[in-house]
Amino acid sequence: MFGLSRSTDGPRGVAPGLLSRAASAGWLKREESIMGTAIAVELWSEDADAGATAIDSVMAEMHRIDRAMSPHKADSELSRINRDAAAGPVALSDEMTSLLARAEAFARLSGGAFDISYAAVGRLYDYRARIRPTEDALARARAAVGWRHLVLDRQARTVRFARPGMCIDLGGFAKGYAVDNAARILRARGIAHAMVSAGGDSRVIGDRRGRPWSIGIRDPRRGSGEMVAVLPLVDVSISTSGDYERYFDEGGERFHHLIDPATGRSPRGVHSVTVLAEDGLTCEALSKTVFVLGAEQGLALLASQPGVDAVVVDADGKLHYSAGLLPATPPARQ
Repeated sequence: MFGLSRSTDGPRGVAPGLLSRAASAGWLKREESIMGTAIAVELWSEDADAGATAIDSVMAEMHRIDRAMSPHKADSELSRINRDAAAGPVALSDEMTSLLARAEAFARLSGGAFDISYAAVGRLYDYRARIRPTEDALARARAAVGWRHLVLDRQARTVRFARPGMCIDLGGFAKGYAVDNAARILRARGIAHAMVSAGGDSRVIGDRRGRPWSIGIRDPRRGSGEMVAVLPLVDVSISTSGDYERYFDEGGERFHHLIDPATGRSPRGVHSVTVLAEDGLTCEALSKTVFVLGAEQGLALLASQPGVDAVVVDADGKLHYSAGLLPATPPARQ
């Protein structure tokens, strides 16, 4: 399904741009800013108008998910949950019920390394303004973190918070989920060759008409054009979480948006994690899980998940690969 090669000449993926013809008459691509990140779609269509309409549908779905799941929109379903769930059960859409159930499953699988209630701590950081919580504020917020206190009733389709001060954020997998939905839309419209990306989350559909899609893994401590590896991909999802996305450095320490729910602080043992799996939601959730757990424990967890692979760049710049990405060992000569 996919392989691994080292990069020697920089990224080989196709740069996103405005809607335009590219490479051949059938390639279309477009980029927009949605969900606080760059959303890019590139696809092959025999009919340019049909291809443009397919991209329109993807962008409309991205806007819909943003309206429902943004913590910054007062009328989003997520904001309604955060506003009202401490007072009692809040009615959920079928979609939100399903997503909260997935979040619960990842929290259980990871022993709490993935926990959407980390938001009680996460909201205290402002990376642009270089603001971090005091020790007292951090301790108070940590008392509100704990996925077991997020009480989901799947049958009644409600959720309530069992601790004061709780809040949730779906940023741990919302972009991956959006990419999954986009891929379903494109396939339903007969698109057989495409790539959809939302920040560090991507899904490739088919190949690039005779050759794989090439996705570079950025070097976490060099320029954005420097890659530590390039993955040739066909029909797979990929997600990268890195400590270089939203951060500030202070006193020789990096404060970044990937937070360990147990401590309320940024993990230090890893610089980036790239996960490959069948669906984008799983990729994004597990990339953040492995980042919190660290290379050794995180890769051990992934070994229990069929069809999931990863590349981890640790704090020393060393690359770690899951077994599925390591070259096969030739048989010993007799």
